[in-house]
Parts: sequence; C-alpha cells; structure tokens
Amino acid sequence: MNAFSTPSSAAPSPATDTVPQARFDLIPLLLIAALALGALPLIGSASSWATLTIAGLAMGLIVFVIASGLTLVFGLMDVLNFGHGVFIALGAFVATTVMGAMGGFVASPSLAANLGAVAVAALAGIVSAAALGLVFERVLVRPVYGMHLKQILITMGGMIIGEELIKLVWGPQMIPLQPPESLRGALIVGDVAVEKFRLLAVVVGLLVFAGLLWLLNRTKLGLLIRAGVQDREMVESLGYRIRRLFVAVFVAGSGLAGLGGVLWGLYQQSVIPQIGAQVNTLIFIVIIIGGLGSTLGCFAGALLVGLMANYCGFLAPKAALFSNIALMVAVLLWRPQGLYPVSHR
Repeated sequence: MNAFSTPSSAAPSPATDTVPQARFDLIPLLLIAALALGALPLIGSASSWATLTIAGLAMGLIVFVIASGLTLVFGLMDVLNFGHGVFIALGAFVATTVMGAMGGFVASPSLAANLGAVAVAALAGIVSAAALGLVFERVLVRPVYGMHLKQILITMGGMIIGEELIKLVWGPQMIPLQPPESLRGALIVGDVAVEKFRLLAVVVGLLVFAGLLWLLNRTKLGLLIRAGVQDREMVESLGYRIRRLFVAVFVAGSGLAGLGGVLWGLYQQSVIPQIGAQVNTLIFIVIIIGGLGSTLGCFAGALLVGLMANYCGFLAPKAALFSNIALMVAVLLWRPQGLYPVSHR
C-alpha cells in the first residue's frame, strides 16, 4: 500500500465531512410574539388588541422599508448615511405631484385604477430618490469612505441642503397626500377594524423583505457584494468591479428610502419637507435594535418598534414618545450588539 494512501477503514464518514450549520436564532422573533401577547391583558378588549396589532405591524413594515435601505448601505458599504432622510422626503413629495397629476385614477372607484396610481407614484419616488442617491454618493460620500465622523457630518449637511431645495420646489407648507378612493376607510371583520391602506403596506413590506433576502443570499450578485465586503482585493482580482457594485448598492438603498417615503406619506396622509428628518431618529433606533447591517435584524426591530408605538399610544399616550427609546435600551442591555448582529462587525 502506498505510504500516502488512506485505508478504506480510516476514510472519514460523511457525517464528519459535513460543515456544521449555525442554528437559527428564534428568540428575537419570539420576542415579537411575546410583546404582542403581553399587551393583550393590558388592553383588555380582544378587538382593540387585534386592531392595534395589525396597525403596529403595518407601521413596522413601512419603517422596515425605509430602514432597509440604510441597513443595506451600512451593512455592505460601511457608510453611515445620516442624510438618508432626504431620499425619504423626495420620494414622498414626488408621489404628491404624480398622484395629483393622476387625479382621475386616484378618485376612481376601481381598485385596479387606484393600485395603478399608487404603483406609478411609488415608481416615480423610487427613481427620483435613486437618481439623487447616485449624485449623493459621487459628490458627498465617495470622498469620505472609511471616515465615519466625516460621513456623519457631510451627509447631515447634504440632508439639510436637500430639505431646502425641496422647499424651493414644493414650498415649506404641509401638502396632503390622501390614499386613493378604494384604499380609504377600513375593513370590518367582526369587531376588528383594519385600514385598507395598511393591508397594502403589509404586503409591500413583506415583498421587500423577501426580495432582499433572496437577492443577498440566493443570487450571484448578492454573493459578489458580500464577498466584496469581506475581501475587496480578491474579488477585484477576479475581474469584478466592486466599486460599481457598491455604487449600485447605494443607489438601491436610496430607492428603497424613496419607496418608504411614499408609503409613509400615504400612511400619515400628508408630507412636509422635514418628513425625512422626523423619521430618521426612528429608523436609527430600528437598525440599532436589530443589529447594525442586519436585514433580518432590521425586520425584527421594525416590527417591535411598530407594535410598541401603537400599544403605548393606546395605553399611555404621554409615554409613547419615549417608548421606542426605552425599548432600544432594554434590547441593548440584553444584547449589546442587537438582535441579529452581523458577524464581521
């Protein structure tokens, strides 16, 4: 027998060749269910609890759509973009213009026409925010890659300038943004009232979440992006242009913020130039709770924030403003790196 051969009896079994898989952590998702069930005895009425829970999930999924863009940019590019709010505001204001121009479709009793108007407005918001994101990355972000303090300062300055430009175009006043005719009001199921637009928000939020997970984990593009984060030089040596991929990530994150701005404007039924700055604090709470750069963590954190805001708004309105900060503190005391920390951070 050759000295370097391995006896058949010593051959490793398939079990020893198998790479151990990390166990999926269900605890953060169970925390969402625990929060919802824990609120039931405090609220008392099952119908009120169900209405608040659905409203909280809808709000959380809208916040997830907004925050997912920021999570994507930070998680894959390590860029702290405090100017994310300007993309939210631009998407919302573009939607007001588009829906105003489609008045016949918005006022139509046809659900198909109404959904078409919302889809066109959302697409316009995504494209406009993505285009601004391309300019934002090239002019402001590119010179400060790897310098977090400068990123914070320059992107905040970019948001302030963006808000002033929005005021020049649309004015400083509040502009109403009503949902189309067939998406107004609520569906009554037994004693539970469910707003129609919130059901649409739930569907859109779940589609965005599923799409991001599929893109990042099941496609070659996602593999290249994640590989570029881990070892940029190696991926570039294989002939891939990582800079272009990262620019595409920034543009995609900006587009998601624009979509979130459209949904948030319709949710609030009005828009103001400061709408992005107002939501900025909320989305940073979400990504800190979830774990910086984690898409799944962002999803779980957004649902927790949405439920907490609705339950506290009903039970203790004066404490509602501080409820999400208290939630963030509690989560960080339990898990300092967030619910689903990213391993390479």
